[in-house]
Amino acid sequence: MNELIQHKLTLLPTLPGCYLMKNDQGTIIYVGKAKVLKNRVRSYFTGSHDGKTARLVSEIHDFEYIVTSSDLEALVLELNLIKKHDPKYNVMLKDDKTYPYIKITNEKYPRLITTRKVKRDKAKYFGPYPNAYAANETKKLLDRIYPLRKCVKMPKQVCLYYHLGQCLAPCVKEVTKAETNAIVQGITHFLNGGVDEVKAELEQKMFQAAEALEFERAKELRDQITHITTIMEKQKIISKDKVNRDIFGYAFDKGWMCVQVFFIRQGKLIERDVSIFPMHREPEEEFLTFVGRFYEEPAHFKPAEVLLPQGVDAALLYELLQVKVWQPQRGDKKELVALAAKNATIALNEKFQLIERQEERTVGACEELGQAMNIYPPLHIEAFDNSHMHGADAVSAMVVFVDGKPDRKAYRKFKLRDTSEYDDYGAMREVLRRRYSRVLRENLPLPDLIIVDGGKGQITVAKEVLEDELGLFIPIAGLAKDNKHQTAELLYGEPLGIIPLKRTSDGFYLLQRIQDEVHRFAITFLRQQRDQKTVKSVLDDIEGIGPKRKQQLLKAFGSIKNIKTASQAALEEAGMPTKISEQIVAYFTQAALQKKQ
Repeated sequence: MNELIQHKLTLLPTLPGCYLMKNDQGTIIYVGKAKVLKNRVRSYFTGSHDGKTARLVSEIHDFEYIVTSSDLEALVLELNLIKKHDPKYNVMLKDDKTYPYIKITNEKYPRLITTRKVKRDKAKYFGPYPNAYAANETKKLLDRIYPLRKCVKMPKQVCLYYHLGQCLAPCVKEVTKAETNAIVQGITHFLNGGVDEVKAELEQKMFQAAEALEFERAKELRDQITHITTIMEKQKIISKDKVNRDIFGYAFDKGWMCVQVFFIRQGKLIERDVSIFPMHREPEEEFLTFVGRFYEEPAHFKPAEVLLPQGVDAALLYELLQVKVWQPQRGDKKELVALAAKNATIALNEKFQLIERQEERTVGACEELGQAMNIYPPLHIEAFDNSHMHGADAVSAMVVFVDGKPDRKAYRKFKLRDTSEYDDYGAMREVLRRRYSRVLRENLPLPDLIIVDGGKGQITVAKEVLEDELGLFIPIAGLAKDNKHQTAELLYGEPLGIIPLKRTSDGFYLLQRIQDEVHRFAITFLRQQRDQKTVKSVLDDIEGIGPKRKQQLLKAFGSIKNIKTASQAALEEAGMPTKISEQIVAYFTQAALQKKQ
């Protein structure tokens, strides 16, 4: 904790408000709210923390705070600040899962559609539905019963839907606003829970049709009733009042929180939402912020009721959401809240098990390597590989693995400048010199282990550059391949020897990943360089040919060879202007004549 923070901590007020944590670059990395700023902010810099919170605290170099007049104002301000600054340590609701809705469009002649986007367009939205199939089947059912228009653009004549009795044909017939409103009200009543009444009405029409000997019409109505029963009654009724409500439950452990939300629509549990994220303050405060941000998402409509577990400030959420907020004390609703919390606990335990397995394969693999090599666990590994095309266009690449996982932002590519063809040792020498001279010059973090693709020769060259030239003493190992070009053994030590690792171990698997990744990265870079050079050497010398026209020519003709032999007419058909086509033909004609001479 620096002197600036120590001084600011003594000035904190005992009032509600928001605080903004900043890193050494002045970037806001976390936003929080507190009933008492002095107590909340001080808690980050006293005592011990685990996991993500410890990492957050280690990055804090300064903080600001904003005093508010109430806890509600602090919560609203916190939500706005998170939205504005998008701090990396705040809960990020990045679940891209969106639920389908049934929509009655706001048009003169409305349409009934399914959509996953909820807009402020004065349309009527119903849902969400558990999946696209349920929404689409319900929409098909409503299309049979209620004859709204189906076409996106109004046609000039009636379509098949009119003949099937599923459209009033406003394209050619006069349809009054009263008729349209009656249909919209019928659909709205149906989707808001009036299914039984619609079924009763259809049954009455079916009997009337049968008495009038209109058996085809009676059969059609019977099928509609069957569809209603099949589609609308598949799910178990868990609430008789058919009130739309969201039920929240949460669990927390080891610095993580899981929130489960049950969506109850028309008395049925149609879907749930699961969010797991690191927490950096008291669970109740973290949960309140989550709920506030949850309803900021366009896909999450506020229901008529929200059910919460005990121990949460329900009055504060009521003021924020302006919907009925309950904390049930007994009965079915309390059991549903408990069920949501139970599911949250199960999901969190599964998360920990996955994390533990991931740790075994990543950090655990690094620890296994360190133990086998008798060095500190190499949590930061940098690996190098050279690549060339028959000695020409030599390039090198470096990949970085942190905690056993690739850190792709730290990857680097090298165009070799001072190395002659076929000089693999020279390439290794140049790349390592350039890389670690820059590391020293810019005070970048040093790796715990450097891996070179090769054996004794490459390791010797690497040690000469790092130890003799730069004065860096970093463990250097080599990865050798077998005759099938697969990772075979790890070379390290003085004298150089093979490090014993079981081929089925996580440590050996990590080495395979590193060697495959650095080879892939180097080959990809080589191909990019070769492709650019191939195109540049031929087409870039022609005046008027830029990147877009090069791409256009290659797309039309497939290769440089075909472009060379193309006629002026063919070039013009490919989209080249006449002047450019003449220049291309003249250029390749001249090149062919010079080649013959």
